[in-house]
Amino acid sequence: MSNPKPLRKAVLPVAGLGTRFLPATKAMPKEMLPVVDKPLIQYAIDEARAAGIEEFCLITGRGKDSLIDYFDIAYELESTLKERNKVDCLEALEPSSIQAGSLIAVRQQEPLGLGHAIWCARSFIGNDPFAILLPDDMVMSQKGCLKQLADAYYETGGNVVAVSEVPREHTNRYGILDTGKDDGRLVEVKGLVEKPKPEDAPSNLSIIGRYILTPDVMPHLAKLEKGAGGEVQLTDAMAKTIGHVPFHGLRYEGVRYDCGNKLGFLEAQIAFALERPELAEGVREFLKKYEGQN
Repeated sequence: MSNPKPLRKAVLPVAGLGTRFLPATKAMPKEMLPVVDKPLIQYAIDEARAAGIEEFCLITGRGKDSLIDYFDIAYELESTLKERNKVDCLEALEPSSIQAGSLIAVRQQEPLGLGHAIWCARSFIGNDPFAILLPDDMVMSQKGCLKQLADAYYETGGNVVAVSEVPREHTNRYGILDTGKDDGRLVEVKGLVEKPKPEDAPSNLSIIGRYILTPDVMPHLAKLEKGAGGEVQLTDAMAKTIGHVPFHGLRYEGVRYDCGNKLGFLEAQIAFALERPELAEGVREFLKKYEGQN
């Protein structure tokens, strides 16, 4: 496909209850949990910006207003920091500012699945291609994971999802690809199966929380058909575009951390702290204290 439409929009589904992190998430969204000193939502926005995204839509739920407040201007805080000449603190705040009018929030009033969340963004998406970022998934890489996907989108002109290999016995946790041509980087998607049993899985390539989709998926989501778990599955709607729109999985370069569970979140803390020059030495030092402990 020549000259695919520019990718400028991203949808971030952030309506989940974060039950795995209770009681911390009783009064704050899990997407506001920090990895080192930035909340998960900030990492996702930064990654999207690096891929050329200019407009953002948060799919939120009740009690998630602090996500919107986070990207607002904090006049009192900023004026106090200016008065005290806290230049480093002001610089730390910069990534949390978003140009007026480029961030909107839409309520997903019922927890009916990821497909339903994306359908809630239909007015924002319109007839444009769009990215989806699930902030639970963090990817450490030299080139941002979404930028890698965007490059593949401009190359293929269709749907592109980030994929990684999972142990065969874990296929029932993920959306799994039925694959066609495979050059080791881009793999043609012939079919998608949501959480298949290991013996039924067509491959061990799973989709992680990064997608670039064309608006062709929206009419299928609009039917609000319930799939696995009684939810509206994005996977089902994407599968219906196969054969009508180019569809590929991209083996992205980088390390993924699943911050939707405690172990993945804790590992991300260590990994991202070790990437910070001012913290790395201290972190390595204190980790030695715990080596060999039961």
